[in-house]
Amino acid sequence: MRTLLNIIWLIFAGFWLFVGYMVVGVVLCILILTIPWGIASFRIGLYALWPFGREIVSKPTAGVGSFIGNVVWVILAGWWLALAHIVSGVVLCITIIGIPLGIADFKMVPISLMPLGKDIVDTRRGAFDPR
Repeated sequence: MRTLLNIIWLIFAGFWLFVGYMVVGVVLCILILTIPWGIASFRIGLYALWPFGREIVSKPTAGVGSFIGNVVWVILAGWWLALAHIVSGVVLCITIIGIPLGIADFKMVPISLMPLGKDIVDTRRGAFDPR
């Protein structure tokens, strides 16, 4: 079921959100000082490309640095990406088949606003699997 949802997601929303995150990541990496935020954008972009079967968990070691970094992120790119998730979520919810995808899109709004201090883990392995 995850694979089917991921394929439908990829066609209707995932690819375009992925492109948005990649564009933001490239711009932030070009600006040199914002490379950590660019890397976070690439990480979340890959999650936005294929989200089902993975989840977002908070890092227990995240502290004040992550909070300050998230404030900078919201100012630089977070609110644009959150707006993209909201718009695509509303569009997906127009059809009955798209409602689960729209809900998944709305669940990505918090990570698009505050990506630092979060990890993306595979739900089949568990949140605290040391690998």
